[in-house]
Amino acid sequence: MMQYKDYVAKVEFDPDAMILHGEVIGIRDVVTFQGKSVKEIEKAFRESVDDYLAFCKQRGESPDKPCSGQFIVRIDSDLHRKASILADSSGKSLNSVVADALAGEVNRKWAKSDARASSRASTPRKRKK
Repeated sequence: MMQYKDYVAKVEFDPDAMILHGEVIGIRDVVTFQGKSVKEIEKAFRESVDDYLAFCKQRGESPDKPCSGQFIVRIDSDLHRKASILADSSGKSLNSVVADALAGEVNRKWAKSDARASSRASTPRKRKK
């Protein structure tokens, strides 16, 4: 994943076209970009986000924000009951119990993803002779 100005993008390789293709994720609008190298795809991502923001400004519209901080979750009624009991018994709101649990899980997985990315970036590559 790549980040720029609070926007996040995923990149995939298209073996038929022999290009990298990216898309900004976490927003409703469609913002895509492509390149033939890592350097090109990074540049294209930044340019696409900047173009998107300029386009929205030109039209007098607010750009889609990556996230508002609110969403609806549907869960099993037994899990809902247990979470409510946990919240009541610990003097917290149900919202804070769910937010804490979600933050713990997301941060744990995000840290693993960052660790994998840094180990790939720091792994020396063998030179061809």
